[in-house]
Order: sequence, then structure tokens, then C-alpha cells
Amino acid sequence: MGDEHVDAGHEGHAGHVAQRESEARAEHAGHGGHAGHGGHAGHGGHGGHADHAAQFRSRFWIVLALAVPTVACSSMVASLLGYALPDVPGIAWVSPVLGTIIYAWGGWPFLRGAVDELRARQPGMMLLVALAITVALVASWMASLGLAAHHLDFWWELALLVAIMLLGHWIEMRSLAQTTSALDALAALLPDEAERVTASGTERVAPAELQVGDVVVVRPGAAVPADGRILDGSAALDESMITGESSTVARSVGDAVTAGTVATDSSLRVEVVATGEDTALAGIRRLVADAQSSTSRAQRLADRAAALLFWFALGAAAVTAVAWLLVGTPEEAVVRTVTVLVIACPHALGLAIPLVVAIATERAARGGVLVRDRLALERMRSVDVVVLDKTGTLTRGEPAVLAVEPAGGLDADALLALAAAAESDSEHPLARAIVRAAHDRALTLPVASDASSSPAVGVVATVAGARVHVGGPRMLRDRGLEALDVARRWESEGSTVLHVERDGAVVGAIRLADEIRPESFDAVRALHALGMEVVLLTGDAEPVARAVGDALGIDRVVAGVRPEDKADHVAALQAEGRTVAMVGDGVNDAPALARADVGIAIGAGTDVAIGSAGVILAGSDPRSVVSIVELSRAGYAKMRQNLWWAAGYNLLSVPLAAGVLAPIGFVLPMSVGALLMSASTVVVAANAQLLRRLDLRPERSVARVLHDA
Repeated sequence: MGDEHVDAGHEGHAGHVAQRESEARAEHAGHGGHAGHGGHAGHGGHGGHADHAAQFRSRFWIVLALAVPTVACSSMVASLLGYALPDVPGIAWVSPVLGTIIYAWGGWPFLRGAVDELRARQPGMMLLVALAITVALVASWMASLGLAAHHLDFWWELALLVAIMLLGHWIEMRSLAQTTSALDALAALLPDEAERVTASGTERVAPAELQVGDVVVVRPGAAVPADGRILDGSAALDESMITGESSTVARSVGDAVTAGTVATDSSLRVEVVATGEDTALAGIRRLVADAQSSTSRAQRLADRAAALLFWFALGAAAVTAVAWLLVGTPEEAVVRTVTVLVIACPHALGLAIPLVVAIATERAARGGVLVRDRLALERMRSVDVVVLDKTGTLTRGEPAVLAVEPAGGLDADALLALAAAAESDSEHPLARAIVRAAHDRALTLPVASDASSSPAVGVVATVAGARVHVGGPRMLRDRGLEALDVARRWESEGSTVLHVERDGAVVGAIRLADEIRPESFDAVRALHALGMEVVLLTGDAEPVARAVGDALGIDRVVAGVRPEDKADHVAALQAEGRTVAMVGDGVNDAPALARADVGIAIGAGTDVAIGSAGVILAGSDPRSVVSIVELSRAGYAKMRQNLWWAAGYNLLSVPLAAGVLAPIGFVLPMSVGALLMSASTVVVAANAQLLRRLDLRPERSVARVLHDA
């Protein structure tokens, strides 16, 4: 029953069965009419399923209250249980009157749904339910009016059937409502108030009142109210609710911050750069909502199965009616036919796929993985080649000091402090990397003055009374100096080398390169453990790419590739019969992301609206790719289990309902059939809920994969 067997162009039902049920057929009257077949209940907001759950709950309890006297006043139930009905005038009409109310009001969602399915020429579960209760209603009225045999009085079974079906729908809607809790959690990340800076101090305002350009104060322990840029202060920010990364991240002046993240230790002054629907948080909510309302290939499989089951049930009912008319009585034929129609309702089948996918997308969002396209999530389980961009994906995308080689009597710390002092006023990325490395080592920088810089040459400054130059090969040539021997090896490995000269003598060299993310090592190891080939595809020079590839143990390294040519390399892998996932930063990798079987944009915490990727990582941890694979495989397993249970249950139970075991004295009562049908729904829902146990934090996913390997 794999989704690979489904024709991608076949749309099946325009919307899955559970969607049709939830769309109102729940409280059609007074709620704006029924929604079409094509969308999720509650398009306009993530509260739709919760509203429908409440509606089905109230309808169920009222029907149940009416069902009690309907069943208690049934002469058939009285005879079965051995009690006598009181001799009260009109008691014989209690069951018909209440049963009719139950049919018309309690059964309204199913009757309305049946009309919609007939109009769309897409028969399914709603039509089957409506047909079953209508047949029961007609037969019962005929018995009550004396036009048919007394034991065709199905009022009690009709009441129980509607109550049980409403209970099943309530359970379903409640389960689906729980899957949208990711959206509620994201909305709850924003603080109730923001502290906006004014000319006279600060004022408390709602985040919705903030405008671009406002400055807000974020106190320790408070959440950032809008996307912004730090103007003053530094703090360790908890970004786990956005990125899924468990450790705090240091942010300081000039750094971007995202709405919903929490300053854990210090105050910040933040300039607002985006508000409302333009924030990253709002973009994440849109992605989750879109993913939960999209139709996947596996869902189309369930839709087709439901349609086939309708014809199977209709055919089985027809055969049952004819067979019992031939070997039994008309009354037995009606009972068996109604029971078949009840049993065959594909209620569990309608829930089998949408609930699994909804839970999967929610779990992904909580782990910092945003599923934009459900097909991409389904396809990830069969990927056998992962193509990774280098800059910003496997590496941090900015230079870092990798090594310091002192000479002329200095030690490494003294050399780094000397270079950092000379570079302290420069905004060049290499200069910032040197200063950052000195700060990371907690070095005290000597005072520098008279600093100046020359493009492609370097920086010169007076440091502690000495004239200090920091620069590359051109600086050495201009000064008539020789490079250190180690510099040649570093350059051959793709690193940038800066020499430090003091008063005419080279006193050391500093090696800088785009730093490999520590998480990249575990990510590549885990992908290998999953049986995948890992390819590095980058525009960098061969030595740089090869150094990163060798350090990480990557299988293939393709260097010097222009962004527009990356898609061709992905296509070449696909031509080999491989299923390819492309992981990139979502900007210059856009063509390759679109061309791959699965496009994964990484590091998109502040730019979640990347149209080229089916899956977007809110953070920058490449280990999240492993989480996607785990989720895809676990979700597919649940889909298969649910489909087999739902369809297999019907295939086994329909013959029993038809009475194939009648020759040995066993016939399946309609009420028992209804109970079993609802039980199958509960099993499917409970099985899907097991996905919630899957911890998709990147470090946990990698640990599980490496442990199992």
C-alpha cells in the first residue's frame, strides 16, 4: 500500500474524508454553510478543528440523552433484557418520536455530507452512514405503523448508531485539534506586552502596536516582541522554540533577533525591523498551517481506498440482500443489509492518513523543522543521496581563526592579542574573526592607535609603541618579507593566511577559514549510518572543498560549481536512478533545491518563506536532516499500519455482517457492528498519537541513529 504506487496526477477525492466530515457537516446550519471538499476544516484559523470538536461533543451528549429513553422504551430491548414496559398511554410512540429526532438532528452532519458527496459524484463514508440510518428509519417506521414485522423495529439501533458515530467524530475532531497545538504554541511565544522606548522613558504596549523603527527594551527572562536588531547590550538567547536548538545563543550589538526568543540573562535594546505577519514567527505559523491543510500523495491513496470501499460495501450489501431473500426472510435481508452498510463505513480509513500527517508536521515544527510540502516529507524516507552545500550549511558561513603560529619569541596568545589590537577598528570579516578569537580566549588587548587599512593589503596600527602590520601575501611582498613555512601548507588546504609583522619582522601567522559546524560531523556520520551517500556540492575552490570533505568524511566532493549549474549536478544524480535530497541555504541554491526530489533549506530562522524548498529548517543545525529522515520513516510506518488496519478491518468484518457464519449460528448484530466500527477508529487514532513520542531534537535523532547502527 505504498504511496509509490499512486499516480501522482490522480487527485482522488478533492479532499479527504475526514476533511469533509469536519467541514460541517458539523453544525451546517448557522455556521456559514458547508465548506467545499477541497480544504481543511477551519481554513481561516487553526481553531477550526477545536470548534468542530466542541460541536460534535455537544451534539453527541444531546443525542445520547435522547437515546437512553429511545432504547429503554423499545419493546425489542425490553424482551431481550426481560423487563416489561409500563402500561403508560403513548409509550409505544416514545421510541419512534425520539428516534426520528435523533435521525433528523443527530444525523444531520451525515445526511448533509451524503448530499455533498452525491453532488460531487464522490461517494464515500458519509453516504454510507446516511444510507444506513435512512434504511433503519424507514424500516422502523414501517414496523411501528404495522406495515412490516415487529422485529424490524430498529429505533434503538438507529439511536445507538447515530450516538456512536457522533462519538467517533468527536474523538476524531479532538485528535485533529490537538495536532494544531503547534500553531497555538507559536502564537503563545509572543509576550502580552512590549516595553517601547519613548522620549520620556518607556511605555507598555501590545506587540501588535509596534511599528518598524521602534526601539524596545527586552528584560532578562522576557521574550522578544518582534523581529529586530540589537542596538545595545548582549545576552544569551533561548531560541529553541524557533530553531529547535537546545543551547542558548550569544547575541550582541548588530545581531538579528527573532520574535518569541527569550533573553535569559541580560537586558537588550532592540530596534524593530518587522512586525505582525512579516515576522519569522508568523511565517513559521503560515508554513505549519499550509502543511497541515495540503493534500499529500498518501492522502490521495486513502481517498481512493475510501472510494473503492464504498463500491465494495454497496456490492456486498446488494449481494447480502439477494442472498438473504433467497435463503431467509425479507426481515432478515433488511437486518443483514443494514448491518453491512453500517460496518463498511470507512470512518477509520478517513482518519488513517490525515491524523498521521498532521501529527508529523506538528512534531517537526516543535523540532525546528518546517514542512512546507507534505510530499517532500513523505519522499524523504526513500532518499539515498544527500547533497550538501558548504557555506552556511556544513560551515558557519563566516571566517574563524583555526590556528595561530607565533615566531620571533612571541607565544600564541601574545601574537593573537597583537593582531586583534591592530584589527580592532576594522569591519572586515577577517578582522572581526581575529578580534572574536581574542575575546573567546579572554585576552587583554594592548592599546592601538593611528590605525589605517588598504584593500588587498591589510591593516597597520601602532600597538604598544610598535608599528604593526597584519595582512596577506601582498603585504609581505610590499614589505619585502618572507612567509612562514607553515603558511604554504595552510594555503594548500584552502585556508586564508594573514601574517603579523612588527617593526619590520614577521612575528607570526594566523590561519583563518570558514569554520565547519561541530554538528556537521555527527550529521554526516548519521546519514552514513542511515545508508545514504553524502555529496558536497560547492562553488568554492577545490582545495577548500576537499579540506572540508576530507574532514567530514564526505563520499563525493564537487567543487567550483556555479549556483546556476548546481541543478544540473542534481539532475545527473537523478539520472543515475538516485533519489536526491538537496540541502542548501535557500538563496543561491534555489535552482538545485527545486530540482531535487526533496529540497531542504537550512538556516532559515529569519527567512522562512523560501519557495524553492519543501522542508525548511528554522535553525542552522545540519543534524536536523537526520530528524527529517526519522520522521518520514516513522510517519510512513504509521500510515501503512493505519491503512492496513482500517481497510483490513472492513474486509474481514463485512462478510461477518453479511452473515457468512449464519449456517453455524453466528450473526453480527448491527449495534455490535457499530461498536466495532467505532473501535477501529479509536485504534487508528491511538496508533497515530504514538508519533508524539518521537523526540525530534537533532541531537536525539543523531544519537538514536548512531546507537542503532
